[in-house]
Amino acid sequence: MTDMEKNIMLEISTLPDEQLADVLKYIRFLKFSQLDSKEIEKRFDASWERVRARIKELNITQEDIEAEIRAVREGK
Repeated sequence: MTDMEKNIMLEISTLPDEQLADVLKYIRFLKFSQLDSKEIEKRFDASWERVRARIKELNITQEDIEAEIRAVREGK
């Protein structure tokens, strides 16, 4: 581990727990910002495939989705 990595770990270790999620989000943001558009598109497509598979697994219909949206909009 480099000195920089050690310093970062030390700083992280002194943060309150509620801020650790923010640190993780920022690290992921930094890593994501280094990707090229092809890799981003590939990840986006893979995410949609996982969503579609989960929808099929749970037998969720388009009507179910629309009903859920209506319920949220009506505050139910």
